[in-house]
Amino acid sequence: MLYTEQHHELMRSVTKFVEAEINPHVQEWDDAGIFPAHELFKKMGDQGFLGINKPEAYGGLGLDYTYQLAFCEAISAARSPSVVMAIGVQTDMATPALAKHGSDELRQEFLAPAITGDRVACIGVSEPGAGSDVASIKTRARKDGDDYVIDGGKMWITNGTQADWICLLANTGEGPVHRNKSLICVPMKTKGVTIARKLDKMGMRASDTAQIHFDGVRVPQRYRIGDEGMGFVYQMQQFQEERIWGSACSLRLLESTITDTIEYTRNRMIFGKPVLDNQVVHFKLAELQTKVELLRSIIYRAVEGYVDGQDMTHLASMAKLCAGRFTREIADGCLQYWGGMGFMNETEVTRLYRDGRLTSIGGGADEVMLSIIAKGMGILPGRKTD
Repeated sequence: MLYTEQHHELMRSVTKFVEAEINPHVQEWDDAGIFPAHELFKKMGDQGFLGINKPEAYGGLGLDYTYQLAFCEAISAARSPSVVMAIGVQTDMATPALAKHGSDELRQEFLAPAITGDRVACIGVSEPGAGSDVASIKTRARKDGDDYVIDGGKMWITNGTQADWICLLANTGEGPVHRNKSLICVPMKTKGVTIARKLDKMGMRASDTAQIHFDGVRVPQRYRIGDEGMGFVYQMQQFQEERIWGSACSLRLLESTITDTIEYTRNRMIFGKPVLDNQVVHFKLAELQTKVELLRSIIYRAVEGYVDGQDMTHLASMAKLCAGRFTREIADGCLQYWGGMGFMNETEVTRLYRDGRLTSIGGGADEVMLSIIAKGMGILPGRKTD
């Protein structure tokens, strides 16, 4: 068994929090195009939700990643993928490398307030010309005395307009592209950091997403996470947690979408009988529920290996691929049975249809996941290496 009674107790606490602090505001935050990250994260920090698997020395609970998975699965009861994604940035995308490789001083300055919810974090990897192709980023940090001077830009940055600091991937050398990058903690109020614009998205409406420019931004070299030139490696490690999170945080929302659809089709009458009474409908819903359980199984396997210290890039990529494709299939399949109401923004299935599409793009597109899986199978064509 992956979960103990302690895991289930945590999940009950998170579910209670979701029902009180998130779900009543989902439509309001979608309409506003933003949610109050500082206010919500502070409440979560007070509950100990933002540092479950982070070191106790910096305010975390020091638990293994199975507890973080339990939190993730429970938080997916939120009817706002936007907010769930933003929380994941704080816990599983912007802070894992800092927690593992940062100096004590750096962790005290940036990790500790992220765990308490006093500071909002974002992750700066993607650029207009380098999304899934991380090695091609152009943002550069050159040394000047004891400082780095950063120039460049980042795109599609979740939490970007509200963040207090960014975990920034930048080129810090001239060597091979997989060994010339570093992760640097950059306070967002540093001179030269500009929020170029808040992006207007098809979905994930409540999540603020920014384009950010860096023009002569000066930060001390001690803000670098771990060793210089190891940023690409550290980011690939962070991607394991990001992809597990991105998969697991869909589970309860997918289940609730299926459950909502069952209830709606049980009561929606067409040609004198409930829509649900058509065999094609209940067979389809049974198939979709089966896929949720398949996704849950592969996620649990990935987490078990991750907790044991194994490199779970292969399974995490499979989980991410399945999560994206199953979300699209479940959202589209369920929406169809809602008929005209499925095209109305007032129904939850339409939010999943819009928001869930990002799962196949963000954190590495489906095609990147397939390349990683193929590489693990030993079937990628040979290519030049560094």
